Amino acid sequence: MSKFIYSLNTSMRLDVYVKERFEDLSRSRVGALIKDGKITVNGKQVKAGYPLTHGDEIVVEIPEEVPLEIKAAPIPLDVIYEDHDVIVVNKPRGMVVHPAPGNEDHTLVNALLAHCDDLSGINGVIRPGIVHRIDKDTSGLLLVAKNDKAHTALAEQLKEHSIHRAYQAIVCGSVAEPQGIVDCPIGRHPVDRKKRAVTPKNSKPAVTHYRVLERFPDFSPDYTLIEARLETGRTHQIRVHMKYIGHPLLGDPLYGKGDKNPFRLMGQALHAGEIGFVHPTTGAYLEFSVEPPEEIKKILRELRKSH
Repeated sequence: MSKFIYSLNTSMRLDVYVKERFEDLSRSRVGALIKDGKITVNGKQVKAGYPLTHGDEIVVEIPEEVPLEIKAAPIPLDVIYEDHDVIVVNKPRGMVVHPAPGNEDHTLVNALLAHCDDLSGINGVIRPGIVHRIDKDTSGLLLVAKNDKAHTALAEQLKEHSIHRAYQAIVCGSVAEPQGIVDCPIGRHPVDRKKRAVTPKNSKPAVTHYRVLERFPDFSPDYTLIEARLETGRTHQIRVHMKYIGHPLLGDPLYGKGDKNPFRLMGQALHAGEIGFVHPTTGAYLEFSVEPPEEIKKILRELRKSH
């Protein structure tokens, strides 16, 4: 247990102050500790954004983390491409990418460990080989590194925004323009920590390119099928940006329109249909594509009947 007396004359958020004191703790870990009452101010539990004032007593208790035991599981994998350096998999809707407390098995990582022994270790035992992620209810293509050299090269391509990632999404309403760019920073939602939002505070640049593939104006309510291409890769980026311009994704439990979903789709109608990258060893450009899952195809067939 650590105890501090806030001695500055200017106010600072509690989570920012604790993060500066404990550099090895992530921002999300600090937030979780505050939410669990492990970080208090003047003996009371407060929120992460609590403004500290001179003389405040901050007590920080950091429980020892119990490491997750990640086990291989013989879960079927839809492998689109594989060689000595990379694997491209088609992740189904409903599958979490990597284990986390409370969700230790039946993830893509558990399946990958059963599929092969050689995965990069850059992201540790929790996320071996995972170069990038997609949400649980987002289906589609994921790139996995089988060694550290490949992982480093692919991560650099992500940083340079040179990996091609295109998604298909069904959004609510009729998107007026045939194409557009949403260039708005994304950060943690100021109230709901499960969400992200377009906000100028504690945010990072985020750019999404979109174009209309098909409109369904005769269906009530109306919907639009779009292609979205990521220039950056922020958490929930497409979901947040489309919500921001007034067209949330069909079925989105966080950013959507709640029970106004005539198709009873559980989770957002979002599919990572294309991925392209430069191979880390050969230097050749590789690109792969997969069709949306049957749940989304079924909805599209029903929407097209309305024409």
